[in-house]
Amino acid sequence: MIPFENAFDQVLQNTLDLGDETVTLLNSTGRILSEDIKADRDFPPFNRSTKDGIVIAFSAIEKGISSFKIEGVLSAGMPQKSLSTDINCFEIMTGAVLPKKADTIIMYEQTEIQDGCATITSIPKKGQNIHSQGTDEQKGAILLKKGTEITAAVIGVLASVGKKEVLVKKLPKICVVSTGNELVEIHETPLPHQIRKSNSLSLAAALEKVKITPTLLHIADDKNAIEKELEKAFLTHDIMMLSGGVSKGKFDFIPGALTNLEIKKIFHRVAQRPGKPFWFGIQKEKKKVVFSFPGNPVSTFANYHVYFLPWLKRSLGLKVEKQSAILEETIQPHPSLTLFVQVTTQWKDGKLIAKTIKGNGSGDLVSLALADGFIRVPQGGEEIAQNTVFDFIAAS
Repeated sequence: MIPFENAFDQVLQNTLDLGDETVTLLNSTGRILSEDIKADRDFPPFNRSTKDGIVIAFSAIEKGISSFKIEGVLSAGMPQKSLSTDINCFEIMTGAVLPKKADTIIMYEQTEIQDGCATITSIPKKGQNIHSQGTDEQKGAILLKKGTEITAAVIGVLASVGKKEVLVKKLPKICVVSTGNELVEIHETPLPHQIRKSNSLSLAAALEKVKITPTLLHIADDKNAIEKELEKAFLTHDIMMLSGGVSKGKFDFIPGALTNLEIKKIFHRVAQRPGKPFWFGIQKEKKKVVFSFPGNPVSTFANYHVYFLPWLKRSLGLKVEKQSAILEETIQPHPSLTLFVQVTTQWKDGKLIAKTIKGNGSGDLVSLALADGFIRVPQGGEEIAQNTVFDFIAAS
C-alpha cells in the first residue's frame, strides 16, 4: 500500500498522447485545440458603424454646416458607398460599412430629420461612433492558442475565421467494465441477493461530461471469462475503467487477469478512504492504461474525480489546477489514511465554504447524490480546527 501523494504522482506520470483529429465545428465544443487559430483578415474587416444615425464628413462641421441632404440609407451587409459631397449625408445603421469620404457618425437622438434633410442638434467629435478596421485584431494575429478549451464563445471566434473543421486533441476510447454476479440490469427486478448496476452508469454519465462516450461491458465473476473479455476489449480501447473485483476476496480476479494480459502494475492499494483497493497499471508499448476502482459507489466516484480527471487533463496538455474550500467545522483525521470526505459547498464573501455530509460509508449512494465534491483530509492524529482550508475536488 502506498501513500496517496505517491499514487497521485504516479498516475500523472503515466499519461497518454493519442495525437490529433479533425472534427466539425459544432462537434468541437469541450474539446482542446491542437492548432493556433489566426485571423484570416482584419477584425473588424472594415470601418463599421456602432450606432444608428447619420454619417457625414467632418469637414462640413468645420465649415459651419449643420443641415445635410440625405442621399440614402446604409444597412449592415450592403457594399461600401461613397458620399458625393460633404454637404450631404447617409442614414446609417449599426454594423454598416462606413462610406467613402465620410468619417463621423451622429446618433439619431442628436438629429432632427424632415423633408429629406437631417439637422444636427449638437456638435460631434470627428471620428465618433466608428469601429475602425483592424482595431480588434489584424490579419495573421493569433486569436486562439493551441491548448485552448473550445467553449461556446470560442465557437464564435472559430466561425468568424471560417473554421468549418477544427484540429483537436484526440480523446481516449474507454471501456467501462463492471464485474460481479450480484449485478442485474436496471430494468430488472433484483432478487434478495442481487442489486441493480449503478457504478458503470455513473461513470458513463461522468465521462459524457468530458465528451467521451464509453463502451459498457459487464463480466461475471469467472476468472477465464474476465481475462478473455478484457483481452478482447483491449483491442479497440485505450483505457479500461473497471469497477469492482480488485479487493482481496476469493472472487476478485481482476489483478491476476491484468497481469496475465501483460498490463504492468504501477500500484495496487492506496492509503486512503474511500477507495483503498485502487489498482492502476499501464502497457506502454501499446498505449493502454487501466484504472481499476473498488466496487463501492463512493469509492468508484471519488477515485474517478481524484485520479482520472487530472490524468485526462494532463494527457490533453492542460494544467491540473487545485481548488480549495474552507471547512466550517472541526474534523478528525485518520492516523494512517488520507480521507476524501463528502461535502456540500456554497460561496460566501468570495470564499468556497464546505460542510460535511454524514453518510453511511462507501456504499451510500444517497449521500453521494447530495455531495458537491470531496475535501482531502491528510492523515494525522490531532483534530483539525474549524475554518481550516482543504484541497477540494469538485464532483458531478
